[in-house]
Amino acid sequence: MGPYQRFILPRLLDRDMQWDGHEKDRAEVLRTATGTVLEIGFGSGLNMRAYPPIDKLYALDPSPGLLAIARGRANEAAFPVEFLEASAERIPLPGHSVDTVVSTWTLCSIPDVRKALAEVRRVLKPGGTFIYIEHGLSPAKQRAFFQRIVTPFSRAFCGNCHLDRNIGRELASAGFSSLSLDAHEEPGKPLFFAYSGTARA
Repeated sequence: MGPYQRFILPRLLDRDMQWDGHEKDRAEVLRTATGTVLEIGFGSGLNMRAYPPIDKLYALDPSPGLLAIARGRANEAAFPVEFLEASAERIPLPGHSVDTVVSTWTLCSIPDVRKALAEVRRVLKPGGTFIYIEHGLSPAKQRAFFQRIVTPFSRAFCGNCHLDRNIGRELASAGFSSLSLDAHEEPGKPLFFAYSGTARA
């Protein structure tokens, strides 16, 4: 991991993810989180203040720079927080150990998203819920064309972010027992397209 990824990128991501439009999304997505929660791609901890009362939060992220920022926000939480410096492709938790898994704008950046989703299913208790909001490939051909052009640059400079990843297809093929999928444009962000919903283990 070079100096840009270790020191500069975490600060840039923290600033970008504080966009006003994300605050409403966070509150809407996280309101149904219950019990013991694992958040993959925890980042700089901006979700902490949006959680309802839960039993415990496992905060997982592979970036030591982002987790350092997140630890500084841990006092915002009204529940225990345990930080895990690891990738969602290899979650360091036992199988069937959490009630809810949360992913907010994370699946676009994981190198092996299918392996990560298999890990999500592994750690969820039977009937547990995967809650997500992501950006990915737009069904509109013109927007998708530009997403594919920009993606090599977003991967290089924005933490491996794939603007053109087909999130709907990945979730549909992940083997969840049920899946809700809402696809919609992100206002004011012409290169982004959003997917949100829930899936059951």
